[in-house]
Amino acid sequence: MNYRPLTDVWILARPKVAYYGAYPAGFLHRARALLGVSYDDPVLHVCSGCVRDYPYRGLGPNDRTVDLDPALAPDFVQDVREPLPLPGVWSAILADPPYTSEDAAKYSIGSAVFPTAAETLKRCCEAVRPGGRVGILHYEWPRPPKDWQEVAVVAVGCGRGQRARWYTVFEQIGIGCSTSTPE
Repeated sequence: MNYRPLTDVWILARPKVAYYGAYPAGFLHRARALLGVSYDDPVLHVCSGCVRDYPYRGLGPNDRTVDLDPALAPDFVQDVREPLPLPGVWSAILADPPYTSEDAAKYSIGSAVFPTAAETLKRCCEAVRPGGRVGILHYEWPRPPKDWQEVAVVAVGCGRGQRARWYTVFEQIGIGCSTSTPE
């Protein structure tokens, strides 16, 4: 059997949270489903922004947040370019870092601490429990670490004239996934 990731396109409504970079309406519960976790499983939201204000389903009771801006009241205030908190605890990790240094400049912490997609993905893969998944929403489709592969690649858009993003879900090879190679 050959490995093929799930691919899709989600055309979602514009964000309903008044925060630059907020998730499109309808994104979070779809993203969580592709992470393969239940409502009660602990998910770490990296570069979480105002995810707690998201007005739709998708945020679980055991989810935690990490962000560098203390004004957002994350569970963990830290730079995501450093090792993430409580490695091995998280059933899944969902990351939504600033997509460009210009985007990062729109946040109070500024672009001096801009994490790249590759840095963010690396830290997330280090922190998720074995068999867990990592999802990242970004303009870039980051290259995973050597022992990881994509299980889902979804184009996410929210209307004409708007930039689309990639939501990519990764899983460690040999732990809960197919180890065959693509054709």
